[in-house]
Amino acid sequence: MPEEKQESLRSLPSVTSLLSSQTAAHWLRLHPQPLVAQCLRRAVEELRRQILAGAAGDVAQGAGADAVLERAGQFLCRATEPRIREAINATGIILHTGLGRAVLPGNVVDSTIAELKGCCTLAVERESGERAERDELIEYILTELTGAEAATVVNNNAAATVLVLAALAAHKEVIVSRGQLIEIGGSFRLPDVMAQSGARLVEVGATNRTHLKDYQMAVTENTAAILRVHPSNYRVVGFTSEVPLRELAALAGQRHLILIDDLGAGALLDLNRFGLPHEPTARESIENGADVVLFSGDKLIGAAQCGVIVGRKVLIEKVRKHPLMRAVRVDKMCLMVLERTLHLFRDPARLVDEHPTFRMACAPLDVVKSRAENLAGLLAAQAPNVKVQIRQSQAFLGSGSLPNQAIPSFELMIAVPDMSADALARALRLDDACVFGRIQDDRVCLDVRTVTDEQLPAIAAALGRIAS
Repeated sequence: MPEEKQESLRSLPSVTSLLSSQTAAHWLRLHPQPLVAQCLRRAVEELRRQILAGAAGDVAQGAGADAVLERAGQFLCRATEPRIREAINATGIILHTGLGRAVLPGNVVDSTIAELKGCCTLAVERESGERAERDELIEYILTELTGAEAATVVNNNAAATVLVLAALAAHKEVIVSRGQLIEIGGSFRLPDVMAQSGARLVEVGATNRTHLKDYQMAVTENTAAILRVHPSNYRVVGFTSEVPLRELAALAGQRHLILIDDLGAGALLDLNRFGLPHEPTARESIENGADVVLFSGDKLIGAAQCGVIVGRKVLIEKVRKHPLMRAVRVDKMCLMVLERTLHLFRDPARLVDEHPTFRMACAPLDVVKSRAENLAGLLAAQAPNVKVQIRQSQAFLGSGSLPNQAIPSFELMIAVPDMSADALARALRLDDACVFGRIQDDRVCLDVRTVTDEQLPAIAAALGRIAS
């Protein structure tokens, strides 16, 4: 080995000596000793590999204690910084799955702090002091808003589908239209989900057209249920037809079957009042004769991730008693957030002001344009060398909700001299502000419909740091 490399290797400090340094002493007051030692060891090993790989000349001047401590500090920061952290959503996708879907209402989050810091009445009746099922304590608000007799909650809507089919139709046939054999995120397909439940899928109709007679002809002595699945994350258009829920309910009643309506994203209110296309609501499903209705809690409701099951009391009780129920039940944080968010739906007029999902979706276009102009002004002051162009754009609700409905918006097209769009987008994500946008026409686009006015200075500061 060349003498130069040997000298560089000899200059590397030991982990023991590094642990006695003033810098390491400060780290040890904040972090466990094994973690600090691991980061120091990793830093030494990384420099050793660089030297052995032939970079001795480059490393010789930077292989001392200070260099190792600097590198170890970077490793320690990465190891202790939470991976799930606050981010700024400038993608124009309101319910962005990668960015946590629904932004929880601020007053809802604030109202849970005391319960999260201490004990709470998760599964106990205050009046009697007796144990209660945790989902029963929020059943009152779900039945009030949907008109159902009973309700329960599980950890997502896919789990709700599996649980309901397992509890009500295991080893029996369930009839589904071929046009409703959906695939949800992560390549989870309805036939596969149904197979896991133990129910047997019976497909009827065609991809684009299914008639009542198709269902009638498919009913046998082994049929337990009819499952209608609302295609909330896609649309079939053109020469199409499907059987109205009320007609399916009549058939189910005549043949003593259970009618299950999976609404997917799920709406509690008519979205027309917010200027959005109508989505079938849980109340409409119950009124039209569905025995059990399933929907998501973190999409159009905008609460924590969960799956809501409402319907006839005798059927909900069967679902509650199924062994899978314990495997898919939700925790106290989910139930607290869901209950408090549902209270907002008692007064729809409050939603636009207090619920982030509806506030972002319903913000007037002139307000959004003004926000874009304000951000451009901040950038002109803090990052004058950044090229900025404001243009009209299209935002979307996201997460499989209203897939065809574009929401008019405004975005800033950003470019930094001598920096590619990919590099700029990455720098924005890695900045302390953690800004997510999208790339189009070799520019980074920041849609401000999904940004709050309070976040504008942080975005401008991030671009100022990057551009400088």
